[in-house]
Amino acid sequence: MMGENTSPISVILVSSGSRGNKLLFRYPFQRTPEAQSLQTKLSRSCFDNILYWYPDGYHQQAHVNPSNPRSCYALNNTGDNTEDPDGDSKFSDVILATILATKSDMCGKKFELKIDNVRFVGHPTLLQHALCQVSKTDPSPKREMPTMILFNVVFALRANADPSVINCLHNLSRRIAIVLQHEERRCQYLTREAKLILAIQDEVSAMSENEGPQSPFHHILPKSKLARDLKEAYDSLCTTGVVRLHINNWLEVSFCLPHKIHCVGANFIPPEAIERSLKSIRPYHALLLLKDEKSLLNELPLDCSPALVRIIKSASAVKNLQQLAQDADLALLQVFQLAAHLVYWGKAIIIYPLCENNVYMLSPNANVGLYSSLAEQFSHQFPAHDLPSVLSKFSLPVSLSEFKNPLSPPGQEPHLIQMVIWMLQRRLLIQIHTFVCLLVPPKEDAALSKDEDTPFAARVGGRSLSTPNALSFGSPTSSDDMTLTSPSMDNSSAELLPGGDSPVNKRATENLLASLTQNEREAILNVPAAQNQEDLKMFARLLHYFRGRHHLEEIMYNENMRRSQLLMLFDKFRSVLVVTNHEDPVISVFQSVLP
Repeated sequence: MMGENTSPISVILVSSGSRGNKLLFRYPFQRTPEAQSLQTKLSRSCFDNILYWYPDGYHQQAHVNPSNPRSCYALNNTGDNTEDPDGDSKFSDVILATILATKSDMCGKKFELKIDNVRFVGHPTLLQHALCQVSKTDPSPKREMPTMILFNVVFALRANADPSVINCLHNLSRRIAIVLQHEERRCQYLTREAKLILAIQDEVSAMSENEGPQSPFHHILPKSKLARDLKEAYDSLCTTGVVRLHINNWLEVSFCLPHKIHCVGANFIPPEAIERSLKSIRPYHALLLLKDEKSLLNELPLDCSPALVRIIKSASAVKNLQQLAQDADLALLQVFQLAAHLVYWGKAIIIYPLCENNVYMLSPNANVGLYSSLAEQFSHQFPAHDLPSVLSKFSLPVSLSEFKNPLSPPGQEPHLIQMVIWMLQRRLLIQIHTFVCLLVPPKEDAALSKDEDTPFAARVGGRSLSTPNALSFGSPTSSDDMTLTSPSMDNSSAELLPGGDSPVNKRATENLLASLTQNEREAILNVPAAQNQEDLKMFARLLHYFRGRHHLEEIMYNENMRRSQLLMLFDKFRSVLVVTNHEDPVISVFQSVLP
């Protein structure tokens, strides 16, 4: 179902000029006999209503005049659920040329038209002003004046296509239109292609009178470079989702349909979710290339940025983006932009750098079949191992340090890292992070709480967050925004001592007390560790992280702290802190099915 809603039904090129409205090319152009009969009936009739999309909304028009061929814009109000095996093939070329070659005042805007269960999306473009410039700059009488006024590259979709798919294909139509408009100004490329196509259509029409009906598009395809480019765009959208055209062998049109590239199982990841994730990339993240370096470099265009080449050559799964910026000799912001570019185009994903403390588990969407193609690839890559056995070790969350065997040969650890990288590239594993919440039981339940006597390690993920009525959440006033560079501990230090006389102590105490309820304040100060000046100072400094939104590795980076320091602090204040384990939202968007 995902492929049907993200793939276009067809691509259509129409024009309007001195010869009227013309359908220059459409692909696919094969039609069944039933569709031919249906389009004949439709060409002799008109519809009852029109549903047109303008930038300011939908407009509906009723009682179309059947005698006027330009009024055959229509909507069948039977609904969108009617099955249509022929898609847009039920519309004749004449009807399509009439409804898709819009008026001049609609040019330069998004064009969207819904008829029955087919939706047409394009970007009509005006050529008249460009042609006037040509006639002024070249007044030679030998040069024939162009006759085309406007053109429209239209993609036909199913009416229930996702709005994000519609917007993406409109963007592709606009890009192709801009390049064609440029080439028309430069060398009248579109006019030459249109004349060639129309001449072939006239020849086929004459042949059809003697030899029977024939499709002119079958003859156009091998002779027209523009027709072949449109066919290539359609085929790419239906398969890989990556379109790369060289219009007139000169200007490149690059486009990717993220719905085809970013998908988990049978579900695509919405582009807006991808963009939100890319905006949340932090310096402690790492860039994991999904292909080997040589393959990626071969896919780059000849005029690509040299900085992108340096990023690909320097990227590593054990290197965070800040280290990557230093190794590639680039600004951190530029590394963010290039990393986001590679991720959006499906060439890389964002992960947390591999280290022995990382905790991984089997992805719920992983293919664990014994005889799957992935299992065969894994055995070829790592002959001494089989994929199902390796994946079984990650049935429960496990850290990489647990795989270390001090008696094994020195080469074991790099081998393990390569296997984990291979599985992360194919989204077979997900990483689990530790998140902390300030949760204080109400006074009446405090006596029943036994967490103070429970070791911290036994409480990791052991307390439910789904009982808000029985728990009180802290609400510090600190900002949710995270710094992109690791701040100094001294700059953010704040002392909080119940009996301190220092102005710094009093100000920090007031700020903390103002952000907490009376019950929360009392519970924190009653913890035995709160009597220690350093412990309480550290707890106060980290309080704004205890909302369940910042994982352990992020706190370590932002506060320049060691893992052991944080775990020890969490253990000392375990009576008011609850620890949970789940994925990093920034990374999980590429690995989990969204609700």
